[in-house]
Amino acid sequence: MTEPSPAAQAILSAYHEEAMDYIEEWGSFKHKRGMAAALRAAADCIVPGKLLADNLEESIAGRERFLVYQKLLAIAAELESHD
Repeated sequence: MTEPSPAAQAILSAYHEEAMDYIEEWGSFKHKRGMAAALRAAADCIVPGKLLADNLEESIAGRERFLVYQKLLAIAAELESHD
């Protein structure tokens, strides 16, 4: 089996880190929190922080990537609100 791509590894790591941090602090873990962390990591893979800092290029592709980024963050926020 091949190693996960850097993007896939970032998403897996975000889920795992959220789980470990939450268990250490609260003693239990809800998967919705891990899924929300994974979605935020996926959003960061689509629109890295540097692109946000540069306000994305004024292009159709840049705007589309930013819309996907916003939708992923909205889903993550919804999952966390139902935790």
